[in-house]
Amino acid sequence: MLFNSFTFAIFLPVVFILYWFVARGNLRLQNILLLVSSYFFYACWDYRFLFLLIFSILLDYFSGIKIEAAKTRGAKKFWLWLSIGINLGFLSAFKYFNFFAASFAEMMGGMGLKMDMWTLKVILPVGISFYTFHGLSYVIDIYKDRIKPERDFINYSVFVSFFPLLVAGPIERATHLLPQIIKKREFNYAKAIDGLRQILWGLFKKIVIADSCAEVVNQIFNHSGEQSGSTLALGAVLFAFQIYGDFSGYSDIALGTARLFGIELLRNFAFPYFSRDIAEFWRRWHISLSSWFKDYLYIPLGGSKGSTWKKVRNVFIIFIVSGFWHGANWTFIIWGLLNAVYILPSVLVKTNRNNLEIVAKGRLLPTLKELALICMTFGLTVIAWIFFRSKSVGAALDYLSGIFSKSLFTVPSILPYTTLFLVTVFLVIEWLGREDQYALQNFGFKWARPVRWSFYFANVWVILFFSGSQHEFIYFQF
Repeated sequence: MLFNSFTFAIFLPVVFILYWFVARGNLRLQNILLLVSSYFFYACWDYRFLFLLIFSILLDYFSGIKIEAAKTRGAKKFWLWLSIGINLGFLSAFKYFNFFAASFAEMMGGMGLKMDMWTLKVILPVGISFYTFHGLSYVIDIYKDRIKPERDFINYSVFVSFFPLLVAGPIERATHLLPQIIKKREFNYAKAIDGLRQILWGLFKKIVIADSCAEVVNQIFNHSGEQSGSTLALGAVLFAFQIYGDFSGYSDIALGTARLFGIELLRNFAFPYFSRDIAEFWRRWHISLSSWFKDYLYIPLGGSKGSTWKKVRNVFIIFIVSGFWHGANWTFIIWGLLNAVYILPSVLVKTNRNNLEIVAKGRLLPTLKELALICMTFGLTVIAWIFFRSKSVGAALDYLSGIFSKSLFTVPSILPYTTLFLVTVFLVIEWLGREDQYALQNFGFKWARPVRWSFYFANVWVILFFSGSQHEFIYFQF
């Protein structure tokens, strides 16, 4: 079930009414309703993979209890690694087996040995990377004595499978979400309206910005050999806005939807394209995944402490793993490597935490230096996104060579004026709202009410106008 579908437009109000009017005041009934609704939401994609989600929930639920009950450190490690091993085993089988099989066959072919490799003829279960990481953080936190295991199976199941975050995050932590699930929730009108406002902005990002950009991006990338350098550059820039509008739009809808039910999810985006360096970009892009890797991989490896070699090693490990998490393709690994190369100098000279505040805070416009740094960071990000979007490393390299040619300085053969106008309006609104949690949180609050509501209705009208061509969210594939 897609957030931008007619089905979800019916599903959400029905669950909301049952939650607040039928189950109101009964926490147990509310959580059961959320669990059943979440399973239904997931089953609408493919009911056959619902068993895998339930198995993962059962595995980590009982593993957490066993870890706490174990009397020795060795026994605790056994249950921890059993959970980690099975979780990553399923993830690897569905997501990475074919990649390793094909790569091995290619390597053998390069040595003159022909191999007929057997591959799994299955589709990737939607959301498996996200709910697997929910469970992993839960059992690791229990092992590290950060939390106690949740003994109520319904409560734990809602934590893992809560439908707004189930298929594309944000990746939640038990320390943040579980206390909200086990606590009685009262309806808050102001929070509900705020949630609707964030859903509205998320739909605008997805349907108006991302899907509009997608039409042009697909046309350019699918026929890249026929395009001029300037057209290819335009396609790469529009893909940057497509993936941002698509994924951050999903996150906005997820956070806004959760707020309708009295639950606050982790923020996942903080205006990343206004970053002044790559380190700041990664603090603002896919925050829940970046912080997950930092807490459960980067810091345990030693982080930015120790010798120069260890710092370099840790940076490359975390970005290669991040790339591999996104997909079983060398393009994602190269994308991760590029970002590691980008960020490494600031880690080595300890400038990676120079830009912690949002740019031009308290000011309308950035300085020329800030603007130059934003443009440079965005340019580096766009180059990396080319590998993320391309079907192969060779295709990405051909695309890049096509950009950096004499035709780069010509007028693009494809000029989507409507899309460019929409992206410009989008950027202005994002810039004006960059100090808030999301762009529309306080946007236009000083306007007269009729003007503000006219703005909201204009957003709704534009969303409906552009909702003809429905595109699946990009991060569903991860």
